[in-house]
Amino acid sequence: MSTAEGKLRLFVAIDRTSKFAFVRLVESAGKMEAAQFLRDLIEAVPYRIHTVLTDNGIQFTSRQRDIWDSQHIFDRVCDEHSIEHRLTKVNHPWTNGQVERMNRTIKDATVKRYHYDSHDQLRAHLHLFVDAYNHARRLKTLRGLTPTEFILNAWTKEPERFRINPSHLIPGPYT
Repeated sequence: MSTAEGKLRLFVAIDRTSKFAFVRLVESAGKMEAAQFLRDLIEAVPYRIHTVLTDNGIQFTSRQRDIWDSQHIFDRVCDEHSIEHRLTKVNHPWTNGQVERMNRTIKDATVKRYHYDSHDQLRAHLHLFVDAYNHARRLKTLRGLTPTEFILNAWTKEPERFRINPSHLIPGPYT
């Protein structure tokens, strides 16, 4: 969706194990927005994140010519939360294939299928889609569980991996 101000950008995180998705539609996709997205992700998921894999975009890592600048803010947020930040190989987008696949799934379910009169309309639909994906979509890779069910099962088996009880992930009545 384009506007006079420019295109909206989508940040997508997907947990490699549970397939739990977390997304954010932003006006600008700079390093400050990427760092805030990571902070919001850390707050949203009930388990400890130990590794983050990103592409080599300037929102995630310093450019080679900026190597002498202070530490990138995305890396500072990772360090604050004891998260290892790994980068994909340059020109190997398939290394981050789960996110690439989720990007395509989101586009197919939203902007390729519907017209939105406003960014807020798109944001609302995106929120509903991701909620439905996390709470209702049964995935073969999870043996028929939804991402939320997978997380709740992991909580009962390995609670030490979690920082908080994940029962807040269970959707309540919609208003």
